[in-house]
Amino acid sequence: MSDSDFADLVECHRAELHAHCYRMLGSVHDADDALQETLLRAWRGAQGLRDQSSVRAWLYTIATNVCKTELARRSRRVLPHDFGPAAPGAAPGIPVAETTWIEPYPDESIGIPDGRATPDCVYEQREGIELAFVAALQHLAANQRAVLLLREVLGFSAQEAASMLGTTVASVNSALQRARAAVQERVPGRTQQSTLKSLGDRGLRDLVDRYVSAWERCDVDAFTGLLVEDATFAMPPLATWYTPRSVIDDWARNFALNGTWRWKAVLTSANAQPALAFYAWDEAAGTHLPFALNVLTLRDGLVADVTAFIVRATGAPDPEAYIRFPEQEMDARKLAGTFERFGLPAALSGDG
Repeated sequence: MSDSDFADLVECHRAELHAHCYRMLGSVHDADDALQETLLRAWRGAQGLRDQSSVRAWLYTIATNVCKTELARRSRRVLPHDFGPAAPGAAPGIPVAETTWIEPYPDESIGIPDGRATPDCVYEQREGIELAFVAALQHLAANQRAVLLLREVLGFSAQEAASMLGTTVASVNSALQRARAAVQERVPGRTQQSTLKSLGDRGLRDLVDRYVSAWERCDVDAFTGLLVEDATFAMPPLATWYTPRSVIDDWARNFALNGTWRWKAVLTSANAQPALAFYAWDEAAGTHLPFALNVLTLRDGLVADVTAFIVRATGAPDPEAYIRFPEQEMDARKLAGTFERFGLPAALSGDG
C-alpha cells in the first residue's frame, strides 16, 4: 500500500481517533502521542487489510489498545474537584505536577462533528467531549472506559466491541452496566449541549460579555452575580478550588479581582463549551500575555463552574502571593503551548 493510499484510508478518521484518545487519556498531549502510535501500527498492518468496510473498527481497536497500554503505566488524570476538598480562605498555592490534571480540548481546531457517530450512539460526539464527561471517564477502569466509549459514543455493537477488546459479549455488557452507573453519578443531569441550545446564541453572547466586562473592570459584585449559588472555581495546575459563591467572592476580592491585575479576554471554545482565554498585563513586556484558559460550565442561564487552566504567571503583580511554576515540577513550555494549540494570539495589544 502506498503512502497516499494509506493517507486516504485513515484521513477521514483522524480527528475522531484523536478525540477518542483524548477521552480515554484525559490529555491532549497524550492523545497526540497515542494517535501517532496508532497510525504507525496501522501503517505496519495495512498490507494485510482486505475488507475496506472494516477500517473504522480496525483503527479504533488499535487506538483503544494503545490507550489501555498507556493507562496501565500511569495514574489517572483528574480535575481539582476530585483531587482534594475545597479550600475556603486559602491562597491559591503552588502547582501540582501537570501530569495530574485533565487538559482542555480544542474541539474547534481538531474538528469534532455535531451529531452522533452512528444512530445507536447514546452520546452525541460533542457531548462526549464535555469536561464533566471526560472527568467522569477517568474514574473508570480502563476496560470499562473503553467499553462505554466504543458502545455509547462510537456506536459499535456489543459483538463488535467484544471482538475489538478480545473478550465476550457478556463481559462487555457487564462492564457497560457498571460504567454507565459510575458516569451517571458524576455528570450533570443535563448536558452542556442541551444547556447551550436552550440559552441560544444571543443569550450566551450576553452572558459572556457581562462576564468579561466584570473581570476587565475588576467588579467582584458583577462577577459573582453571574454565578449560581453553589458554583465552583478551580485553577489547575493548582490543587486549590473554591465553592460556594460566597467563598469565590472572597477569593476574587483578595486575589484575582483585587485591583492589581489588569485583564483582557478572548472568547473561544474548549470541550464543546464556551471558554475565555484570559490575558494579564505584563509591565516588562508592555502588553497582555496569556494567563489562563477558563472553561465555563453553565446552568440556568448562569455560570455553574469555571475551570481556569493556568498557563503562566510571569509578570504577575505579586507572583509569590498567587502562583509560581517551579521548573522541577512543571513543564512550562507545554503549559504555554495551550494558547497556541487553540489558535489564540501570543499577546493582546492595548494599554494596561
